[in-house]
Amino acid sequence: MAITVSHTPKKMVVLALALQLFLLMGSSSAQLSTTFYSKTCPNLLSTVRAGVRSAIAKEARIGASLLRLHFHDCFVNGCDGSILLDDTPTFMGEQTAPPNNRSVRGFDVIKDIKSSVEKVCPSVVSCADILTLTSRDSVVILGGPSWEVKLGRRDSKTVSFSAASSGVIPPPTSTLSNLINRFNAVGLSTKDMVALSGAHTIGQARCVSFRNRIYNESNIDASFAKLRQRNCPRSGGDDNLAPLDVVTPKLFDNYYYKNLLNQKGLLHSDQVLHNGGSTDSLVELYSKTIRTFDADFVAAMIRMGEHQPLTITRRDQKVCSRPN
Repeated sequence: MAITVSHTPKKMVVLALALQLFLLMGSSSAQLSTTFYSKTCPNLLSTVRAGVRSAIAKEARIGASLLRLHFHDCFVNGCDGSILLDDTPTFMGEQTAPPNNRSVRGFDVIKDIKSSVEKVCPSVVSCADILTLTSRDSVVILGGPSWEVKLGRRDSKTVSFSAASSGVIPPPTSTLSNLINRFNAVGLSTKDMVALSGAHTIGQARCVSFRNRIYNESNIDASFAKLRQRNCPRSGGDDNLAPLDVVTPKLFDNYYYKNLLNQKGLLHSDQVLHNGGSTDSLVELYSKTIRTFDADFVAAMIRMGEHQPLTITRRDQKVCSRPN
């Protein structure tokens, strides 16, 4: 059906005001598009993928780190790249907030990829979009599913240390109810939360994050606890690492859920997903059917990646670590 627009002055003013209101208050996620850079940066996807592949070839763990970096960015005021900003004389960045301090990593990889992107299309692609793409590419390169990423995010020029420190990012000591509430707060369902937790099928955790579990909790396989105690003493060794998935730590698969069935979740916040609660059935489903897990993980990643992005048109940053 054709839409006819009258061009009387009065109606033109009304339409102009409505357009301004939409730009300022409308659904920002609706402005994202899989073809956002198709004309302005046609080599973007291949450039980012090459950078991620090179980084993972050097260190397989970095794929999980990039995925986690994206998570921690999106949970604080949306997926706006604010976690990439260093401290300045006028603000304290999010990198030293308790959930991130000495924990999140991958900044140099983002820096290198941004530099490569700048060479092929200067001042066009946002750091927030690059971070979102690296998380998808990390999953794919490590054997997981692929999906189309909508692009068009703009970079934040500000940060929120207080928000990053306030508990919006669930800690490894989280209860099931806290996990559900924290994910719901950013528009993600309980199913989304369980599916996204499957990202722990890759990567490692620091001893300080799981020490209490392996020494003091009862819902843990005894041999698994002893194995982890070998490199995580009761005191000291806080930065010693252990794989989140004891079976295939460098492959994106569904063994994370199989481990939970056997009480081999490394973090407290892992094992609560299968501990007699409301999410047990989802864990059991994902442990049996990897296609279902993959599909639900992809759907949840898309929803999270489109959470409150900045989309007001403006020049984006040439360097991701500082407002410029």
